[in-house]
Amino acid sequence: MKILHTSDWHLGKTLENRDRLPEQREVLDEVCRIAEARAVDLVLVSGDIFDTYVPPAAAEELFYDAVERLAAGGHRAVVIIAGNHDSPDRLCAARPLADRNGIILLGLPGSQAGLTATAAGIRVVRSGPGWLELALPDVAEHAVIIALPYPSEARLDEALAESLDEELLQQAYSAKVGRIFQELAGQFRPDTVNLALSHLFVMGGEGSDSERPIQLGGALTVTPDQLPGDAHYVALGHLHKPQRAPGFKGAAYYAGSLLQYSFSESGCQKAVFLIEARPEAPAAVEKVPLASGRPLVRWVAKEGVAEAVAWCQSGRDPGAWIDLEIWVDGPLSQEEIKTLRNARPELIGIRPVIVNPADPAGAEESRLAKPLPELFAGFYQARTGVPPKPELLDYFLEIAAGDPGRAEERSAGGEPDATA
Repeated sequence: MKILHTSDWHLGKTLENRDRLPEQREVLDEVCRIAEARAVDLVLVSGDIFDTYVPPAAAEELFYDAVERLAAGGHRAVVIIAGNHDSPDRLCAARPLADRNGIILLGLPGSQAGLTATAAGIRVVRSGPGWLELALPDVAEHAVIIALPYPSEARLDEALAESLDEELLQQAYSAKVGRIFQELAGQFRPDTVNLALSHLFVMGGEGSDSERPIQLGGALTVTPDQLPGDAHYVALGHLHKPQRAPGFKGAAYYAGSLLQYSFSESGCQKAVFLIEARPEAPAAVEKVPLASGRPLVRWVAKEGVAEAVAWCQSGRDPGAWIDLEIWVDGPLSQEEIKTLRNARPELIGIRPVIVNPADPAGAEESRLAKPLPELFAGFYQARTGVPPKPELLDYFLEIAAGDPGRAEERSAGGEPDATA
């Protein structure tokens, strides 16, 4: 049996208001081509299909198109679970149509697949809350899949512990997830390919800035020993860097996101995983790199504006989205910012770092010696790329001088606050 594992599509996600749907369409085309070229029998998608509970219409249209192509007219089974970004109800809205095409949508823990079949031979042989047994065309063995869509306390509909102590909550949550896996794994058999599918954070996994925390702190974290050790393969979602689940002896992998979604993922090779499995034998796992989508790169121009402009004009890192850190001895002018953006529209951020090249060691002391209005103006321009308006500077100075009555009066009059 050949299985393809993908995850964290985040359809509709933007990068500082830059539309990335064309890139998402391109990379999903690539995933469909891989599934076809490698004669995949079953596709597992482990959550975060969309970036928000209410995705844009274009993102939903792309989802339906991509999944229909992956299903190959009912010849290839596709099993999809909800992640923490997904609305379970919205994800499963098309379930009556999906079932007829071998596409199984599972929104909540304990969801049950319908007993449906396709003309091509995909068939749900048996199912129960949180598990199903699939027969696939031209495959002798069946697949038993235990599925645990994003298991928050609310979606599990269960308070995990009476105490609010984070360590106790983490232990209770991990144990609860382990018990669910253990119970569901009772459906595994020696004559089937046994698979697990979930969207959660395994302790020790490597995260990135583009992941929305499952919960503040580490309460909703699962220890590796709670994963089902008798599964041929555990398909995980949530972490955006493709990786093996740390500390787990079996084959448990995060497929990672389809694209680089934050500059913390710069240089991270995106991928899908291909698995070949048969009963009573270890699975063979292959990481297949994805080539589509624009890379995210970071530039650090230590020689100042001239160096940054030269890089932009030379076509360095063609096709990339760029985060630019530029070392300067004073705030950037509007003209300098305009020159940079005109030379390279793909600049996402321009972050001036004001340094004193003549006396780096004394730079902090020199900064503190500046008048407060100059400090604020420099900070504001370094963050926004433009100088503060006079009324905003006045407002900040009133707050700094401890005149809350005047500050409140100005705020009530509709003027921007100091964080605008």
